[in-house]
Amino acid sequence: MDSRTEIRDFLTSRRAKITPERAGLPDYGGHRRVAGLRREEVALLAGVSVDYYIRLERGNLTGVSDSVLAALDRALQLDEAERAHLRDLARAANTSAVTARVRRRAAPHLRPAVQRLMDAMTMAPAYVRNGRLDVLGANHLGRAVFAPVFDTAARVPNIAWFLFLDPVAHDFHVDWESLAKDTVALLRAEAGRNPCDRGLSDLIGELSTRSDVFRTWWAVHDVRLHRSGVKRLHHPVVGELTLAYESMELTADPGLRLNAYSAEAGSPAQDALNLLASWTTPVREQPVGYRGE
Repeated sequence: MDSRTEIRDFLTSRRAKITPERAGLPDYGGHRRVAGLRREEVALLAGVSVDYYIRLERGNLTGVSDSVLAALDRALQLDEAERAHLRDLARAANTSAVTARVRRRAAPHLRPAVQRLMDAMTMAPAYVRNGRLDVLGANHLGRAVFAPVFDTAARVPNIAWFLFLDPVAHDFHVDWESLAKDTVALLRAEAGRNPCDRGLSDLIGELSTRSDVFRTWWAVHDVRLHRSGVKRLHHPVVGELTLAYESMELTADPGLRLNAYSAEAGSPAQDALNLLASWTTPVREQPVGYRGE
């Protein structure tokens, strides 16, 4: 992925979303040749020269200061995810390709201690994913709840691959469209953090080639953070599941996140989880010398 192109398209797309009225600028009517703000209006709001802003929007963030980035945040009314993405793009623009590749190779794999932690969560479906949405490990209940994801033809289960390339996903995810859009936004944010990740580039290339929907949403340049929310699933065995989730960064393993799910106590979803757990929880062997009551 070309850094200059990513910067240009992101800034242009954000500028197009802000109207003069929303920015607090006078609108003298008449036909505007551009969607949203003009470049000179963004420069005015950011307190920089028009020439300097044009240089930034052409994809040149080399040497850009934190104060200028903060000014762009305000001028373009960026949200938290967008602010983080702009800084990732600036960091990539000021980092050598060699350094970026070394950083990518250092990304961790799933540690046995993390797998043991998930296995101890017998009543909460859980899995660990990396930034490009590969599922690196799960507990027994996680594999049962998300069985269609693990049954895909992909060599490594990947959430984005499943959503866009496996027709089962449309039946499995009740809110497929909103989830799919969020997934594209997560991949876009990850591309800003790790522009030299070959696996991510290959995934985006495959999805763009094989899915018109993905290609359309990818061009929008939306980004988002993934922390908590609700997923509604239509499980092939137990039916409807409404699960709240928390997505937590593994601080000892940068780039990996633990996603854990829960159902409201006494709900049909909790009953369904209990049923799945009774089928999937492995029977533990009793220690030698144990005498049952």
